[in-house]
Amino acid sequence: MKLRKGDQVKVLSGKDKGKIGAITKVLVKTNQVIVEGINVMKRHTKPSQANQDGGIIEITSPINASNVTLVEGKAQTPTKVGYRVEKEKKVRFAKKTGQTIS
Repeated sequence: MKLRKGDQVKVLSGKDKGKIGAITKVLVKTNQVIVEGINVMKRHTKPSQANQDGGIIEITSPINASNVTLVEGKAQTPTKVGYRVEKEKKVRFAKKTGQTIS
């Protein structure tokens, strides 16, 4: 998977199409990512020892990695990610601009 925690991504499909957010967690085995503020679901919980009040809790659900693309630069333009070797080190770069991604 070419996406990493902390990357700014744009949603390509679904109810949150067009929104931009940062990746908070990458689920490699299921090829999914969790993006802050994207794909927020409401869960009704009963009161328990851990949660005394119960009620409605908002949880961010995972979204498939194929439904997001990396945005890069101040213009926030979507781009594909590639790999190349620089000084004997494998680095990611934006295919649209050619700049190295940290």
